[in-house]
Amino acid sequence: QVQLVESGGGLVQAGDSLRLSCAASGSAFSNRAMGWFRQAPGKGRDIVAGISAAGGTTTYASSVKGRFTITRDNAKNTVTLLMNSLKPEDTAIYYCAARRPSERQPSISQSDYTYWGQGTQVTVSS
Repeated sequence: QVQLVESGGGLVQAGDSLRLSCAASGSAFSNRAMGWFRQAPGKGRDIVAGISAAGGTTTYASSVKGRFTITRDNAKNTVTLLMNSLKPEDTAIYYCAARRPSERQPSISQSDYTYWGQGTQVTVSS
């Protein structure tokens, strides 16, 4: 089991930056891939970024590539999403997600993630 708690969301203006953090408790954090997803009002939940267990492999949605960066600190059981050059279309609830232990590679599919945080709201005004 793992519990995930996101923080760092808020209201910002277009062009600003935000750093989201996800603190994980439980076992085997360093042995599972992690991901960030987002869900805008009236839309489905989509991948934002994913990172492998060791941190060497990352994947990004095309809409955020070059603007967002996902990293992890296995010593502190945290995953961070640095979001630069934010746009109004980035407005959404952002969720941290974890795969099962030994599932070490990130996936773009939400169905491949077993554990989810409660989400943090990001609102970007124009």
